[in-house]
Amino acid sequence: MAPFSLLLCFLTFFSLCAGYASAAAAAAAAPLDGELPNGHFEEAPKPSNLKKTVIIGKYSLPKWEISGLVEYIKGGPQPGGFFFPVPRGVHAVRLGNEASISQDVVVTQGSVYSLTFGATRTCSQDEVLRISIPGQSADLSLQTLYSSDGGDTYAWAFRATSKVVKVTFHNLGVQEDPTCGPLLDAIAIKEILPLKYIRGTLVKNGGFESGPHVFKNFSTGILLPPKAKDQISPLPGWIIESLKPVKYIDKKHFQVPGGLAAIELVAGRESAIAQIIRTIPNKFYNLTFTIGDAKNACHGSMMVEAFAGKETLKVPYMSQGKGGFKTASFKFQATSPRTRITFYSAYYHTKLHDFGHMCGPVLDNVIVLPVSSH
Repeated sequence: MAPFSLLLCFLTFFSLCAGYASAAAAAAAAPLDGELPNGHFEEAPKPSNLKKTVIIGKYSLPKWEISGLVEYIKGGPQPGGFFFPVPRGVHAVRLGNEASISQDVVVTQGSVYSLTFGATRTCSQDEVLRISIPGQSADLSLQTLYSSDGGDTYAWAFRATSKVVKVTFHNLGVQEDPTCGPLLDAIAIKEILPLKYIRGTLVKNGGFESGPHVFKNFSTGILLPPKAKDQISPLPGWIIESLKPVKYIDKKHFQVPGGLAAIELVAGRESAIAQIIRTIPNKFYNLTFTIGDAKNACHGSMMVEAFAGKETLKVPYMSQGKGGFKTASFKFQATSPRTRITFYSAYYHTKLHDFGHMCGPVLDNVIVLPVSSH
């Protein structure tokens, strides 16, 4: 072969290798954020692997591994008078007695990830869904329905302990009707990147811009479970320290005071959010925050209570449910090197024409600054 031809072959091979390497590097650099393979369950089992709605065979649900009685459901009216809402598509899976679905996911070891998933109970009041990876799990009660249309969406966070993790959704319940159990209609994952310090505030993620994956085609907000259920928060910097979840809402589906996201306090005094910030003992600080409504027909006389150090502020807000906000602030004195700031809603609220849909005041733009000594 002529020297020129050899050189041309070498250059072509080198450019191809460089292209593959740069593509691989770009893929590695991009944080994981999107639906799991067949996360909407629209890729159906083969008809030969279905006995009516029951999936037959451990690997018959594409991209998933199943165990126990798992049904492949189409949304809408069901035999026996049931109605299954599937707001994000056409199909979903229902986990019967002690049934589970799982999938191996490639991740970066040591990174934090958040799973976002649509889940609702279908029969009994006490359905419990266990979400887990090896060594980490949470049991989520689906007793309370926050959305009357089956749109309840949850987030659960974990730290990856290996390069591949098996994500499992498991129905712990044993009901008289073996098919009774939670309905899953969409599952996505997002890598939660470490927070960077932002000048101008001591609060991390005070605008709630960093949070879990939000489904693009349908969202009633994402319920963030309390710390007792979720040791790693899907909302970086913040602790959900109440009995009930708070709701993460996005600009596309709701009105938020600023930026891309905010928090809706949907369960009154049972729905509190907190952060521990670094402070200097005896120094004075100013806490500023914005409250309002999400333009989601949540109406009535609202009240957000804020706590910092030994100070408390109650901020009233009269909501017409049409969007709007106000900013409040107060001064507090730090008593230790760490100060907890906490917010909760004083009252319970539902939508104007939908009393089954729980809602509440919106919180955003939380800022703490030291008070100037001059």
